[in-house]
Amino acid sequence: MIETERLILKPLTHNQLLKYIKDDHSLEQEFDLLPTRKNISPSLHDALEQTILPNVFDKDKDYLYHTLWTIISKPDHRMVGDICFVGEPDPNGEIEIGYGTYEEFRGRGFMTEAVGRIIEWAKEQPKVKSIFAATTKDNVASYSILEKNNFIHIGEVDDMLSWKIELK
Repeated sequence: MIETERLILKPLTHNQLLKYIKDDHSLEQEFDLLPTRKNISPSLHDALEQTILPNVFDKDKDYLYHTLWTIISKPDHRMVGDICFVGEPDPNGEIEIGYGTYEEFRGRGFMTEAVGRIIEWAKEQPKVKSIFAATTKDNVASYSILEKNNFIHIGEVDDMLSWKIELK
Protein backbone atom coordinates (compact mmCIF):
# COMPACT_ATOMS: atom_id res chain seq x y z
CA MET A 1 0.00 0.00 0.00
CA ILE A 2 1.21 3.48 -0.87
CA GLU A 3 -0.37 6.84 -0.08
CA THR A 4 -0.61 10.49 -1.03
CA GLU A 5 -2.32 13.24 0.91
CA ARG A 6 -5.71 12.36 -0.65
CA LEU A 7 -5.25 8.80 -1.88
CA ILE A 8 -4.46 5.24 -0.89
CA LEU A 9 -3.18 2.94 -3.66
CA LYS A 10 -3.76 -0.64 -2.57
CA PRO A 11 -2.57 -3.68 -4.56
CA LEU A 12 -5.32 -6.30 -4.63
CA THR A 13 -4.71 -9.91 -3.62
CA HIS A 14 -6.15 -12.82 -5.59
CA ASN A 15 -9.20 -13.07 -3.31
CA GLN A 16 -9.74 -9.31 -3.47
CA LEU A 17 -9.60 -9.44 -7.29
CA LEU A 18 -12.36 -12.08 -7.21
CA LYS A 19 -14.49 -9.70 -5.13
CA TYR A 20 -13.62 -6.86 -7.53
CA ILE A 21 -14.91 -8.92 -10.47
CA LYS A 22 -18.12 -9.86 -8.61
CA ASP A 23 -18.75 -6.12 -8.22
CA ASP A 24 -21.20 -6.80 -5.39
CA HIS A 25 -19.58 -4.26 -3.02
CA SER A 26 -17.97 -7.03 -0.95
CA LEU A 27 -14.55 -5.50 -1.70
CA GLU A 28 -15.67 -2.13 -0.39
CA GLN A 29 -17.07 -3.86 2.70
CA GLU A 30 -13.69 -5.55 3.27
CA PHE A 31 -11.95 -2.14 3.14
CA ASP A 32 -14.73 -0.43 5.16
CA LEU A 33 -15.56 1.92 2.27
CA LEU A 34 -18.76 3.31 0.82
CA PRO A 35 -20.05 1.42 -2.25
CA THR A 36 -18.80 2.58 -5.64
CA ARG A 37 -20.27 1.90 -9.06
CA LYS A 38 -17.48 0.43 -11.17
CA ASN A 39 -17.86 -0.11 -14.88
CA ILE A 40 -15.67 -3.12 -15.65
CA SER A 41 -15.13 -2.98 -19.40
CA PRO A 42 -15.21 -6.24 -21.40
CA SER A 43 -11.47 -5.84 -22.13
CA LEU A 44 -10.63 -5.39 -18.42
CA HIS A 45 -12.88 -8.34 -17.52
CA ASP A 46 -11.06 -10.53 -20.07
CA ALA A 47 -7.65 -9.33 -18.85
CA LEU A 48 -8.64 -10.09 -15.26
CA GLU A 49 -9.74 -13.65 -16.05
CA GLN A 50 -7.11 -14.57 -18.64
CA THR A 51 -3.99 -12.76 -17.44
CA ILE A 52 -4.21 -10.85 -14.16
CA LEU A 53 -5.78 -13.54 -11.93
CA PRO A 54 -3.48 -16.38 -13.13
CA ASN A 55 -0.39 -14.18 -12.77
CA VAL A 56 -1.37 -12.97 -9.29
CA PHE A 57 -2.01 -16.59 -8.28
CA ASP A 58 1.46 -17.64 -9.59
CA LYS A 59 3.78 -17.59 -6.56
CA ASP A 60 6.85 -17.31 -8.84
CA LYS A 61 5.74 -13.87 -10.02
CA ASP A 62 5.85 -10.55 -8.17
CA TYR A 63 2.12 -9.91 -7.86
CA LEU A 64 2.61 -6.14 -7.45
CA TYR A 65 3.41 -5.96 -11.19
CA HIS A 66 0.44 -8.11 -12.21
CA THR A 67 -2.48 -7.05 -10.01
CA LEU A 68 -4.84 -4.10 -10.05
CA TRP A 69 -4.09 -1.41 -7.50
CA THR A 70 -7.34 0.15 -6.34
CA ILE A 71 -7.27 3.90 -5.82
CA ILE A 72 -9.14 5.03 -2.71
CA SER A 73 -10.06 8.66 -2.06
CA LYS A 74 -9.54 9.36 1.64
CA PRO A 75 -12.00 12.31 1.74
CA ASP A 76 -14.70 10.44 -0.22
CA HIS A 77 -14.05 7.12 1.58
CA ARG A 78 -14.59 5.38 -1.78
CA MET A 79 -12.74 3.58 -4.54
CA VAL A 80 -12.29 6.07 -7.40
CA GLY A 81 -10.28 4.12 -9.99
CA ASP A 82 -7.62 1.54 -10.72
CA ILE A 83 -4.01 1.51 -11.86
CA CYS A 84 -1.87 -1.45 -12.86
CA PHE A 85 1.41 -2.52 -14.34
CA VAL A 86 1.37 -4.75 -17.40
CA GLY A 87 3.86 -7.27 -16.05
CA GLU A 88 7.28 -7.17 -14.42
CA PRO A 89 10.17 -5.07 -15.73
CA ASP A 90 11.52 -6.27 -19.09
CA PRO A 91 15.29 -6.88 -19.59
CA ASN A 92 15.74 -3.12 -20.20
CA GLY A 93 14.01 -2.27 -16.93
CA GLU A 94 10.85 -0.96 -18.59
CA ILE A 95 7.35 -1.45 -17.20
CA GLU A 96 4.02 -0.42 -18.68
CA ILE A 97 1.14 1.16 -16.78
CA GLY A 98 -2.58 1.30 -17.44
CA TYR A 99 -5.24 3.15 -15.48
CA GLY A 100 -8.84 4.23 -15.33
CA THR A 101 -10.93 6.59 -13.23
CA TYR A 102 -14.55 5.67 -12.47
CA GLU A 103 -16.97 7.99 -14.28
CA GLU A 104 -18.29 9.95 -11.30
CA PHE A 105 -14.76 10.79 -10.07
CA ARG A 106 -13.26 12.09 -13.33
CA GLY A 107 -11.91 15.61 -13.54
CA ARG A 108 -10.84 15.82 -9.89
CA GLY A 109 -7.12 15.11 -10.37
CA PHE A 110 -7.21 11.70 -8.71
CA MET A 111 -5.47 9.86 -11.55
CA THR A 112 -2.82 12.54 -12.08
CA GLU A 113 -1.99 12.19 -8.37
CA ALA A 114 -2.08 8.37 -8.48
CA VAL A 115 0.20 8.16 -11.54
CA GLY A 116 2.62 10.59 -9.87
CA ARG A 117 2.74 8.41 -6.77
CA ILE A 118 3.15 5.15 -8.71
CA ILE A 119 6.10 6.77 -10.54
CA GLU A 120 7.70 7.54 -7.16
CA TRP A 121 7.11 3.93 -6.06
CA ALA A 122 8.62 2.61 -9.32
CA LYS A 123 11.74 4.77 -8.84
CA GLU A 124 12.37 2.90 -5.58
CA GLN A 125 12.30 -0.50 -7.33
CA PRO A 126 15.85 -1.56 -8.30
CA LYS A 127 14.89 -3.27 -11.58
CA VAL A 128 12.73 -0.42 -12.94
CA LYS A 129 14.42 2.14 -15.21
CA SER A 130 11.49 3.54 -17.24
CA ILE A 131 7.71 3.48 -17.54
CA PHE A 132 5.77 3.17 -20.80
CA ALA A 133 2.11 4.00 -21.43
CA ALA A 134 -0.18 4.01 -24.46
CA THR A 135 -3.28 6.11 -25.05
CA THR A 136 -5.64 6.61 -27.94
CA LYS A 137 -5.17 9.87 -29.84
CA ASP A 138 -8.66 11.05 -28.90
CA ASN A 139 -8.28 10.38 -25.15
CA VAL A 140 -7.07 13.86 -24.20
CA ALA A 141 -7.82 13.31 -20.49
CA SER A 142 -5.59 10.23 -20.39
CA TYR A 143 -2.60 11.71 -22.13
CA SER A 144 -2.94 14.96 -20.16
CA ILE A 145 -2.36 12.86 -17.01
CA LEU A 146 0.86 11.55 -18.56
CA GLU A 147 2.01 15.00 -19.68
CA LYS A 148 1.41 16.42 -16.18
CA ASN A 149 3.64 13.63 -14.83
CA ASN A 150 6.49 14.40 -17.28
CA PHE A 151 5.96 11.52 -19.71
CA ILE A 152 7.34 12.26 -23.17
CA HIS A 153 5.41 11.45 -26.36
CA ILE A 154 7.68 8.95 -28.18
CA GLY A 155 5.61 7.80 -31.14
CA GLU A 156 2.31 6.80 -32.64
CA VAL A 157 0.85 3.91 -34.57
CA ASP A 158 -2.61 4.17 -36.11
CA ASP A 159 -4.82 5.76 -33.42
CA MET A 160 -2.44 5.03 -30.51
CA LEU A 161 0.11 7.37 -28.91
CA SER A 162 3.14 6.00 -27.04
CA TRP A 163 4.53 7.70 -23.93
CA LYS A 164 7.59 7.12 -21.77
CA ILE A 165 9.30 8.48 -18.68
CA GLU A 166 12.91 7.65 -17.80
CA LEU A 167 13.46 7.06 -14.09
CA LYS A 168 17.16 6.16 -13.95
